[in-house]
Amino acid sequence: MVQLQPSQSRQKSLPTMYDLPSEDPEESGLVDEFHDVQPNLLKNTCQSPNYSSQDYFIAKDLNLYYDPEHPRYKRPDWFLALGAQRSRNQQELRLSYVMWQEEVTPFLVVELLSPGTEDEDLGLTERKKEKPPTKWEVYEKILQVPYYVIYDRYKNQFRAFVWQSGKYKELELSQERLWLEELGLGLGLWEGSYEEVTGKWLRFYDSMGNWIPTPEERVEQERRAKEQERLAKEQERIRADNAEVTIQQLRDRLLKLGVEPNSLP
Repeated sequence: MVQLQPSQSRQKSLPTMYDLPSEDPEESGLVDEFHDVQPNLLKNTCQSPNYSSQDYFIAKDLNLYYDPEHPRYKRPDWFLALGAQRSRNQQELRLSYVMWQEEVTPFLVVELLSPGTEDEDLGLTERKKEKPPTKWEVYEKILQVPYYVIYDRYKNQFRAFVWQSGKYKELELSQERLWLEELGLGLGLWEGSYEEVTGKWLRFYDSMGNWIPTPEERVEQERRAKEQERLAKEQERIRADNAEVTIQQLRDRLLKLGVEPNSLP
C-alpha cells in the first residue's frame, strides 16, 4: 500500500475528518462511526414491557419513504415503529420502510446531530419550493411522529419534542430523561463505556429508573449472580463444617471429664 508522506508545511494545510464529509449525501451507507455505535445501544436497550419483541420494528439508517406521489425518502439515524411487525425470516427483511405499505407511523425518531446535518434535522433552513422538505418538516408535518429526539454529542445536548396540535413542542427534561408511557420505557442520557468507548450515550431505562442492560451486560450480571450464589453456598458449607468441629470438641472435653454426652438432657 502506498503511503503519502506530505511535507510538514503541506501537512498543516490538509483537511481533517471534521472538514471532510464521511460520504456522498446522495449515496446510502453509514455516516460515521458514532452513527453506528449509538443506534446499536438504543436497539439493545429498547425492551418494552408493553409489547412483544415481534410487535415493534426498530431500524437505523434505513430509507423511510413517505411520499407515494414523488418517491422521496428520509433516512433517520434511528426509529421505532410500534405495531409494525418484525421480519420473521431472512427473505422478509426490509430493504426500506415504505409508509404506504406499512401504514404505521414511527412512534419515536432519534437524530444524531452532526455539524453538517443540524439545519436539516432542526428545520432551520428556509425550504425552496423545488427542494424536498427537511427531516423536521417530514416528521412534524407529513408523518406527525409523536416523539422526536435529537442528540448532539459535541455539546452533550439531549432535546426531545412531542407532537401536539399540529406541531412539535419541546419538552423540559428532568435529569436528562424522557418517560414514554406507551412504550413503558424512558430514554435518558447515560455516562459510561459502551463497546469500549467512554462518553455520554442515549439509552433506555425502566419504570424504576434503572438502565436497561445490554445483552452483554445481562450475561455479566448472570455470571456475577452465579458467582455470588457459589460463594454463599461455600460460606454456608464452611460454617456447617466449623459447627461440626465445635460440637466434636465439646464431646471430647465431656468425655475427658467422665461425662457421657448422650446422657445429658
